[in-house]
Amino acid sequence: QVQLVESGGGLVQAGGSLRLSCAASGRTFSSQAMGWFRRAPGKEREFVAAITWSGGSTYYADSVKGRFTISKDNAKNTEYLQMNSLKPEDTAVYYCAAGRISPILVKTARMYDFWGQGTQVTVSS
Repeated sequence: QVQLVESGGGLVQAGGSLRLSCAASGRTFSSQAMGWFRRAPGKEREFVAAITWSGGSTYYADSVKGRFTISKDNAKNTEYLQMNSLKPEDTAVYYCAAGRISPILVKTARMYDFWGQGTQVTVSS
């Protein structure tokens, strides 16, 4: 079983930055990708970013491209989401996820096997 623990959420002013972390423990060997999704009030869960565990390929939603950066630390089994130039519309609960997923499917939430508890990100105007 894989456990995912997120941290780094909080309240930030528009234009500011936050860095989210997601630490994975347990049997993570089979995981091929890790990603970030978010759910804003009144909206469905949407893809934010993903990274493949072995190759390091990255994927981003158009809405965050150029502002967010996903990265990983293999030794710590941890992924990060650096969020810059934050906007009020980025306000959401952010979830990290992991799974044995083909790279072409990393944007599809239902393909992930394990999920974190979520961390709140609030961007004020």
